[in-house]
Amino acid sequence: MTSNLNALDPLNATVRARLDQALRDHLPDPAASDAPRLAEAMRYAALAGGKRIRPMLVYAACRLAGGSLEQADVPAVAVELIHAYSLVHDDLPAMDDDDLRRGQPTCHRAFDEATAILAGDTLHTFAFELLSRAGDYPDGARVGMVRALTQAAGGAGMAAGQMQDMAAHGQLQDAAALERMHYLKTGRLITASLTLGYLAAGRPDAELARNLTAYGDAIGLAFQIQDDILDVTMDTEQLGKPSKSDEKHGKSTFPALLGLQARRARAQALCRQARAALAGYGDAAGPLQQLADYIVQRSH
Repeated sequence: MTSNLNALDPLNATVRARLDQALRDHLPDPAASDAPRLAEAMRYAALAGGKRIRPMLVYAACRLAGGSLEQADVPAVAVELIHAYSLVHDDLPAMDDDDLRRGQPTCHRAFDEATAILAGDTLHTFAFELLSRAGDYPDGARVGMVRALTQAAGGAGMAAGQMQDMAAHGQLQDAAALERMHYLKTGRLITASLTLGYLAAGRPDAELARNLTAYGDAIGLAFQIQDDILDVTMDTEQLGKPSKSDEKHGKSTFPALLGLQARRARAQALCRQARAALAGYGDAAGPLQQLADYIVQRSH
């Protein structure tokens, strides 16, 4: 297994560079914008680096479904914009009140709180604008991608999970409630990334769609378990964001509930479950298999 993104399948290094270029191409140019400061804040939030796991899943799923990297560009950008918006809002004083993200000041610290709110709002809406008009997709695939992303980001997905997370501050949750919250907050967008890639390829395959969903649900939970482990075992410099933040906010975490060793074992079991879902696709599933390994071995 690998804990280094650079050691993954060459496809992953390729698509990270491709995604960064696509983001630069699609995001508004401050010099040509009616709101230059807003455009600057959007670019600051979306181009700040990061692991790019969700768009990598879009590209890998599209390729596994028989599509091209070009077909995956628009949904990959869209899902990263949704992720970037969620981080901007997550860091706000009314939410987690964090000062550091990806090793640099959070958006509301680099600009101001009002600008950060508007930047997050606009990243969110811009994601769906792109899905509605950019790229060359049949109408059915385009509607399906919009539906998948709205469901994952909204009141039955990420926003619901975030609300549950806020409501749980200072309260003790059991493992089942914690897993449900993180399925909504983190897992649904991860699984949707795979769905977007599959739909962008334009080659219906119901069995592959089911297997990608099973894979996504497993790695989505594994991703959050590993995040909780890193929050208590790594320092701020290693993480690029404040460590021990869950403890500061009185949140229940997987390690606190069941211990580090049990949570590591659970993450490894989920990784094996994810890999098994795609075992029948051989080398074509290699990038996704390696991403599953990376998710539970990463150190930040």
